[in-house]
Amino acid sequence: MEPENDTRISEFLLLGFSEDPERQPILFGLFLSMYLITVLGNLLIILATISHSHLHTPMYFFLSNLSFSDICLVSTTVPKMLVNVKTHSKVISYAGCVTQMYFFVLFAVLDSFLLTVMAYDRFVAICHPLHYAVTVNPRLCGLLVLVSWIMSALDALLESLVVLWLSFCTDLEIPHFFCELNQVVHLACSDTFLNDMVMYFSAILLGGGSLAGIVYSYSKIVSSIRAISSAQGKYKAFSTCASHLSVVSLFYCTSLGVYLSSAATHNSHSSTTASVMYTVVTPMLNPFIYSLRNKDIKWALKQFFRGKK
Repeated sequence: MEPENDTRISEFLLLGFSEDPERQPILFGLFLSMYLITVLGNLLIILATISHSHLHTPMYFFLSNLSFSDICLVSTTVPKMLVNVKTHSKVISYAGCVTQMYFFVLFAVLDSFLLTVMAYDRFVAICHPLHYAVTVNPRLCGLLVLVSWIMSALDALLESLVVLWLSFCTDLEIPHFFCELNQVVHLACSDTFLNDMVMYFSAILLGGGSLAGIVYSYSKIVSSIRAISSAQGKYKAFSTCASHLSVVSLFYCTSLGVYLSSAATHNSHSSTTASVMYTVVTPMLNPFIYSLRNKDIKWALKQFFRGKK
């Protein structure tokens, strides 16, 4: 079969989870609920942080940016899936697919960078508390977030551009509920060596680098906590980073689990189901983790609902 040039491709088909008509209303209700909970939960974190001067600190500045990124991440994939389920359609345009890939990569990488920045913030706060106010100043916070955005946007742009050079065959069915980069690349008839190299390079340099930064920060944090003599002091120090550590564990364990399982098995349905964990479930759980384990957030949310500042 002769490959068709990608300039003549007008659409892809997203196979999603199930073709059973009886399951479509259940899927629609489930993902709509998860999407609304994710948006509402993260939006409340942002509003609580903005509304109360008590939370105008570097840690909550980074947290509000993470919440915004999570809202954008889930909004990149779920609304289109909901529309397709409601209209009984699997179609996504070629331009829409590439656009979805770009923004998904952007906000997934941004999440990784922000978690690394938050780990650095906790590292300075616990290991160098006397220099915290000087080191993690507003200018540095803004610069760290700006660099995270720029690096994420450039990586997403590079990975999306190399997809535009691919030629695709007539089989344009994506065994996923969104245009996942790896799935789209493997539909191509042309050589994907460059795409694979870009993806592996990005995963190792950006994903691996971010994870290494987090591991290094927490190794120093653990050493500092162990050096504290009182049990109360150790608990107080650990509690300041417990929520962040929980979110990091959830994000990296689910994302690594998805790609390790997809490498070990060729069951696309299992891979699609597993992807829900880090694309939908993790952004949904983050606000609960921070609000349930953080007294300042709980206090701010109570004050917010009471209309107080």
